[in-house]
Amino acid sequence: MDTQQSIDIEHILAENERRKQAMRCPYDPIAGVGCCGSRVEVDGVMLPRALLEAVPGYASLPPVEQDRARIKYDFEYWCARCATIQDKVTNRLVRFVLNRPQRRVLAAIERQRRERGCVRIIILKARQWGSSTLAVMYMAWMQIVEHKNWNCLICSHVKGSSSNIKHMYDVLLRHYPVEMLDDGVKRLTFKTFEGMRGVREIAGRGGIVVMGSASSEDAVRGFNLAMAHLSEVAFWKESPQHDPIDVMRTVEGSILLGGDTVVIMESTANGVGNFFHNEWLRAGSGQSDKLPIFVPWYETEMYRLPVADPAQLWHDMDDYERALWTHDGCTLEQINWYHHKRMVYPSQSALMAEFPSNAVEAFENTGCCAFGLESLERLRDGCTAPLYVGDITSQGDGKNLRGIALLDNTAGLLKVWRKPEATALRNRYIASVDVGGRGDKSDYSVITIVDRKETADEKMEIVAQWRGHIDHDLLAWKAAQLAAYYSHALLVFESNTLETDKNESDDANYIINVLAHCYDNIYFRSKTKPGFHTNVQTKGMIVHNLIALVRDGQYVEHDKDAVDEMSWFALLPQGRFGAVKGKHDDIVMSRAIGLYLAVQLKRGKRFDYEDYCHAFGTGGVQRRLPFS
Repeated sequence: MDTQQSIDIEHILAENERRKQAMRCPYDPIAGVGCCGSRVEVDGVMLPRALLEAVPGYASLPPVEQDRARIKYDFEYWCARCATIQDKVTNRLVRFVLNRPQRRVLAAIERQRRERGCVRIIILKARQWGSSTLAVMYMAWMQIVEHKNWNCLICSHVKGSSSNIKHMYDVLLRHYPVEMLDDGVKRLTFKTFEGMRGVREIAGRGGIVVMGSASSEDAVRGFNLAMAHLSEVAFWKESPQHDPIDVMRTVEGSILLGGDTVVIMESTANGVGNFFHNEWLRAGSGQSDKLPIFVPWYETEMYRLPVADPAQLWHDMDDYERALWTHDGCTLEQINWYHHKRMVYPSQSALMAEFPSNAVEAFENTGCCAFGLESLERLRDGCTAPLYVGDITSQGDGKNLRGIALLDNTAGLLKVWRKPEATALRNRYIASVDVGGRGDKSDYSVITIVDRKETADEKMEIVAQWRGHIDHDLLAWKAAQLAAYYSHALLVFESNTLETDKNESDDANYIINVLAHCYDNIYFRSKTKPGFHTNVQTKGMIVHNLIALVRDGQYVEHDKDAVDEMSWFALLPQGRFGAVKGKHDDIVMSRAIGLYLAVQLKRGKRFDYEDYCHAFGTGGVQRRLPFS
């Protein structure tokens, strides 16, 4: 080992020791040390400020009365004093002392309860840190200490998981200290509630615990619920018979807002585009009532392994493990655990799926997303509210486009982030159209306006978008209006829907016929075929181009819905690209077509004009149309 290496290792070891010391924050829930919330020292014990304000004579109470008063304001003390669990490592019965991730999540829960009067969180987790234990114990505290007749639901993806969670409740009640019960209550027991399977009443407190699964949402109907623990939500089945949205509608509909009510949704990741992934995205964008919390693997104390030879470990670390050190602040002991754990799994992605370091990694490695989710998060950074929402209108008799203007309408389907530049070069803007259906349950039609910019070093940008359901002739007219508004943009129709619908075999000619009256800058893929045809060859080409643009940060996206669609756009089992079941990819395909042609133009590809006569069924009208 040379001198420089010795100096580096010494520096690394010193930093490693500093990190380990920082993780050794003292925690004693009996003494109140390291516990959440505002606390005041009284006789060497850190007590909740809320307790002292609510019970002014607390210090003069007998010890048992002090305990009874304190557990109403100090969940962590109640856990260490009253709650018995079965330790996962030793299988012994022990009092429940919260670990590091549990304490962090609890702090968020209690802060939310104080500020909002209720708890609504969604947890994305690595394995084996005890999220279900925390959720069940928190609800038990509410039922046993805080409120009488307070009902809760425990719902998992399968009945067996709910039963395992119920077992925690059984252990807690059997070993609950009698001296901490209300006067007149000798012990706490579970008893069957009115002969109903899967429903138990806590004798002495009146609250019931409903145990169900996502496959039987009707089982939770009819109960006046105050709390719900929804476990492994990413694994809830999605089918015509079982829809997680229906389960959540039933649960949320029975739980009031405020009043100490609790909804805790938690799961490990299980791919993208499913209900849990959607809820996580909604929470992250502030569109949900739930607070998103991610728990990485390295926050769990058990995931550490002593290091015999730090220099050798440092030498063996790859770029990802170096990033755990430099970016995530992991210790050598944590990285050593990860280094050895990798040998258990057939691939790095399999390990990341079980033990993710961040939320993007969790979802990316449990599905087949075509785009790197980390790249999508960078793309999402550019998403902003549109400058304008509404529609586009024009004057004329349907044969000429004039007097084009934007029409304000907050409920409109057109979003505009940037208006066109008056001096724009020809074909600086591209209007790409993915043709959908007319009905509300059909695919959407999407018009994307791409600004390919005028210099090579400027990033391409999505400047406008229309998305909705509309008749095809009206779609053609609207696309022509938008293309004309954006400096006579090159108008590109995706022609698959028009050319393959057997009931509308003349739709392609009809669309061009409509456009022929009002617009002359239309993309032809050959002299006789208008539009861009997406097939096995061309779809792979435009999708891979889009993947590269997203990965390399080569274009600016403003619409978060586009990024969401990309997150569930996957390489499907049949070996083709598309949205996962139940999702749309219309924005993605409209972007893929428009940006592909934008790249071709930036690279010097020309769309030359030449006379091309074509009969459109209008008396043989001859138009001057572009083609590639």
